[in-house]
Amino acid sequence: MLDISDYGTSDFFQILKRRHPELLTTLNSSDVVPNPQVPESAFRSYEGTTVLAVVYDTGVVMAGDRQATEGYQVGERRIQKVYPVDRHSAIAVAGAAGPCIEMARLFQVEVEFYEKTEGVSLSLEGQANFLSHLVRANIGLAMQGLIVLPLFAGYDVKRQRGRIFKYDAIGGRYEEDDYYAIGSGGKDARSTLKKRYTPQINRQTALEIVIEALWDAADEDIATGGPDLIRKIFPILYTVTEDGVTEVPEATVEALYREFIAQL
Repeated sequence: MLDISDYGTSDFFQILKRRHPELLTTLNSSDVVPNPQVPESAFRSYEGTTVLAVVYDTGVVMAGDRQATEGYQVGERRIQKVYPVDRHSAIAVAGAAGPCIEMARLFQVEVEFYEKTEGVSLSLEGQANFLSHLVRANIGLAMQGLIVLPLFAGYDVKRQRGRIFKYDAIGGRYEEDDYYAIGSGGKDARSTLKKRYTPQINRQTALEIVIEALWDAADEDIATGGPDLIRKIFPILYTVTEDGVTEVPEATVEALYREFIAQL
């Protein structure tokens, strides 16, 4: 049985660092230097690409394409870039795929650990601050080019609205009021969001804007994967409202894309 009083903190990340530092080699690997005798291709990692979030009248929608690249090749066609964190929040990640997935999962565990040890849910603001800490802990890998850029969003029960937080590579945290997109296709996605977004849009309009933004990102950015109608691969979309985090059914996403393509 773990007694957290022995550690003077309820921070799961800090307890894990003290008890099992070997499990955090990815997030704390500033001392890892590639062996020059090993081919450079052996260190090539998958890169996750475009993720975004949009606030609408009763919540926020988060989305990410499914493709990861390995250099100029497709490394993975079905990677997941959006993860629920708790009942009212979700995280999307872009950058080096391995560290991205590890950070997202560690963040999920940390939030759940806080709730179990403290008996209350960590506030959305608290979650956003802790994620900044995790990004800063990745500075060693970021200096080697293995950057993790998360996008965090959730429904703030106190403010009764969706909120979006973005981060820089060294842990700086910034809030966006309406929408944001990051990753290699982020600039193209943001252009579409800027053109289409209006305050207090409803859920349906938000979903339509999101799928168009990802389409435009994939059209301009070779690393961003668009909808694959043959393989039945579509971006992952989640909505976060007062009622909780819900994945948009794949059939709904496919229908949105087919309707969008028919109008081109």
